[in-house]
Amino acid sequence: MKPAELSIFMPGYKKTVLAMALALGAIGAAFAQDPHAGHAHGHGQQAAPATPATMQGVDHSQMQDMDHSQMQGMDHSQMQGIDHGQVQGMDQPEIQTMDGANAPPQESAAAMDHGDMKMQGGSAPPDARDPHAYSGGYQLGVGQYALGDKRQLVMADEHLFASVLVDRLEWAHANGHNAAAYEAQAWFGNSFDKLVLKAEGEASRGKLHEARTELLWGHAVASYWDTQLGLRNDAGSGRPARNWLAFGVQGLAPYWFEVDATAYVGTSGRTALRLSAEYELLLTQRLILQPRIEANLYGKNDPEAGIGSGLSNGAVGLRLRYEFSRQFAPYIGVERYQTFGNTADMVRTAGGKSGETRFVAGVRVWF
Repeated sequence: MKPAELSIFMPGYKKTVLAMALALGAIGAAFAQDPHAGHAHGHGQQAAPATPATMQGVDHSQMQDMDHSQMQGMDHSQMQGIDHGQVQGMDQPEIQTMDGANAPPQESAAAMDHGDMKMQGGSAPPDARDPHAYSGGYQLGVGQYALGDKRQLVMADEHLFASVLVDRLEWAHANGHNAAAYEAQAWFGNSFDKLVLKAEGEASRGKLHEARTELLWGHAVASYWDTQLGLRNDAGSGRPARNWLAFGVQGLAPYWFEVDATAYVGTSGRTALRLSAEYELLLTQRLILQPRIEANLYGKNDPEAGIGSGLSNGAVGLRLRYEFSRQFAPYIGVERYQTFGNTADMVRTAGGKSGETRFVAGVRVWF
């Protein structure tokens, strides 16, 4: 209710008591809001609060020396246009800390350089925990539990490994005669560099008719791919030896094709290229069908070795193996061997056949 409405229902003395109570409440609220309200300003007179009407004519430049208590009664909605820099001279109320001492004026807080307030970095405090210390006062590399200067943790790519894979160790039957054939590869090294030994040959009637041996240095150039550089030697019963400088790549092509491609440069201007690829089709986790293809090309005729220029010979085979373990897997298969071009002419001239189909049985092992 408004005071006018209250006067209708209250006697005279009650009006007086109520007015005094309201006045005391207003004075107490003023003292609670402004600690300077009871202090003398100027010549001992308390400054009258400013009204909206009085603020309209105030020059903002004259507000710099105004006391804080003189701003208490101002209507803050009328101060939207006041520049904050023009009220720097106003008297700031003192802030009392927990121990009763007066805190420094807010001017000093405003004058602080915020660039000096670094949230991270800088020196650690004197009582900070040693980052190298463990519970109980132990430290890394110090005391009875120190591991010493020798590294205890060695990554897998820092170890040296060795492996031997005999991909084909088989008996072959064709045109009424039997033969034995082998193809193996061994290597020693790490994940990036290794020494590689490759060997392939065929023997029949107690003689090694054809043998190819390569000693290579392999270096990883991409995931699943190695480059190989080294030497190749061809030997056999009844044929001259040939030596070659070899350079090639070996790896796993997209869709899991194992590829081996090597180029050779020999004496007397001889050149050669050998290509082979195979794929493993898993019928089950242990029963695997492996198609394989191989081709050999030469740059010039070599009648003494029975080799002609161009595409000399090739083989296409299909083998089915069963892996009792990953290290031991017997297999059976069929393979077609064929000579081409000048090489086929040399074979027919010598009384042989340019091609034959072989039935094979053998074992694949690695360790």
